[in-house]
Amino acid sequence: MKLLKIYNEVVKETLYYAKHDSGLSVYIMPKASYSKSYAVFGTHFGSVDRKFILPGKTDFMEIPDGVAHFLEHKLFEQPDGGNVFEDYARHGANANAYTSFNLTAYLFESTQDILENLGILLDFVRKPYFTKENVQKEQGIIGQEIGMYDDDPDWRVMMNFLSSMFSEHPVRRDIAGTVETIAQIDHELLYDCYNTFYNLSNMVLFVIGDVKPEEIAECVERHVTENEPLEREIVRDYGNEPTTVLQSEVSQKLSVSVPMFMFGFKDIDTGFDGKALLKKNIELSIIAAVLFGRSGELYSKLYDGGYILGDLGVEVECEKDYGFTVISGESKDPKKVKEIVLDYLETAVERGVSQEDFERVKRSIWGRYIKQFNNINSVAHNFMSDIFNHIGIFDFIDVIDTVTLSDVNKRLSEQFKPEYSVLSVIEPM
Repeated sequence: MKLLKIYNEVVKETLYYAKHDSGLSVYIMPKASYSKSYAVFGTHFGSVDRKFILPGKTDFMEIPDGVAHFLEHKLFEQPDGGNVFEDYARHGANANAYTSFNLTAYLFESTQDILENLGILLDFVRKPYFTKENVQKEQGIIGQEIGMYDDDPDWRVMMNFLSSMFSEHPVRRDIAGTVETIAQIDHELLYDCYNTFYNLSNMVLFVIGDVKPEEIAECVERHVTENEPLEREIVRDYGNEPTTVLQSEVSQKLSVSVPMFMFGFKDIDTGFDGKALLKKNIELSIIAAVLFGRSGELYSKLYDGGYILGDLGVEVECEKDYGFTVISGESKDPKKVKEIVLDYLETAVERGVSQEDFERVKRSIWGRYIKQFNNINSVAHNFMSDIFNHIGIFDFIDVIDTVTLSDVNKRLSEQFKPEYSVLSVIEPM
């Protein structure tokens, strides 16, 4: 496996890349001054991937909600009855996994025995063991987890927001599924999905820390064998999502002392990835910081007027087929917050983002990008999220210079309209 060295003069970082014969993409970022190392082994399979064409087939198949999350749980159960977490613990590693809307990732962090821990990671993810009995057992376990999320105000305010904003795209569905949908999952379905999405040509390994690239490459060669790369990319169907939102307001009563809210705007400019997607993300991040940041006049008006309690959360989500910009917090009158925000945005669109604010926030975003390289956990997770959108870790350096004030104001005028907005509220019982 030949390693390609990529050095970036601006951030003074080096990335090594190799393509294994199996199709697995391997990325290594040495950080010699760090005592800890971090590895993430991810597949481009998330909760939104519920309609696709199996390799060798011609027709789409549709799977129940929650399969990607179910698979994540089941891969920790080994054919020999071994315990993966105990294996990691013997080598001083902390391990975990997560399923998002767009990917599933398995990871560990350790200050010792990096190659041994990497071997464990590569081995157990490549050894699925699904039976009728252990699938039924897991349905009960995940069913309890789903019940916990159903009562979680933070989770429900977000999922209600997404299910109101999107009418077709599967991002509107819970990552873990429902008790009813996971009851439809059997071991044969899990093997079909595993063989499709856990093909190594649909996966990425990223290792960062005090490691030697040649040793990591040799470890991969020892542990990764017998995989036939996919002949073509997996064909996925996310539905035909309209630009309109399904409903503009949604509320639910749960055990909270003060109403919680999310208020955001649907991204109507979708269907592309790579550097174009990254550029849009930067533009929206600038807009969000200027309009909703703590130093802005909107935040002062909301906080000083007592319309919000505490901080105002701000999030920009940019994926190939969906996206949104959202603010969140606590308020005794969320509808009044919505009214104030919409009034403010009408004025903000007319006057546009100023050159001064544009330059200030752009420098701040650039600073955060540089700073992330001091946190290897952050680098690893950002890398994994970006790579499946065909965004490289150094692409930001080139793209941010192409973002202009006119780009930002054009996006502000096109996207932040009342008809693209949704207010989700969790009210006290």
